[in-house]
Amino acid sequence: MFQGHLFSLIRKDIIIEWRQKHTLFGVLLYVGSTVFVVYMMSGQPEVKIWNALFWITQLFVAVNSVAKSFLQESAERFRYYFTIVKPAHFLAAKMIYSVVLLFIMSLVSLLLFNLMLGNPLVQTGLFVIITMVGSISLSVVFTFLSAIAARAQQNAALMAILGFPIVTPILMMLSNLAAKAISPVYQPGWWTLALALLLLDLLVVVLGVILFPFLWQE
Repeated sequence: MFQGHLFSLIRKDIIIEWRQKHTLFGVLLYVGSTVFVVYMMSGQPEVKIWNALFWITQLFVAVNSVAKSFLQESAERFRYYFTIVKPAHFLAAKMIYSVVLLFIMSLVSLLLFNLMLGNPLVQTGLFVIITMVGSISLSVVFTFLSAIAARAQQNAALMAILGFPIVTPILMMLSNLAAKAISPVYQPGWWTLALALLLLDLLVVVLGVILFPFLWQE
């Protein structure tokens, strides 16, 4: 039952996304134009700047692609979903779809960064794994914040206000973790930082599962 509802909800989001292809292509155009502008302004930046620019780009990609997940749902649709699925199933489907979407966008960003801004990666596989973890982190945070904003009279500004103090440390942790894939220098405490980030992601998911049913009933 859970898998069936989950698959149906994810399929529904895919169909909606495909019908609104202008939004998807708009995000791709944003990524490409951003990387191109950086290339025209600075050429191929040094390693630390490259790393910082990549994660800042992922932040704005997440805002443009993931944060709208609940905001695009009307009040009438919420009432309909309320009658057919459990709130935890609905939230889980949104988070899974957002993670997959952002990870694909992140891989496109990484490809464009390598083509235009150079490839400073020493461990490409590790950087891709960190990119996947970053997609999970940003997706679960912005999906949950989007749910709060959607139930607060579609107030998108609320999402930005709540998201800034949460996303800032996440971006700093991701940047520090990614430094290992760029520089071969030994970094003490790397695994502790990775565990802290995963625990933070788990905390957001648990809070979402606990709090979303109350938002769902509003």
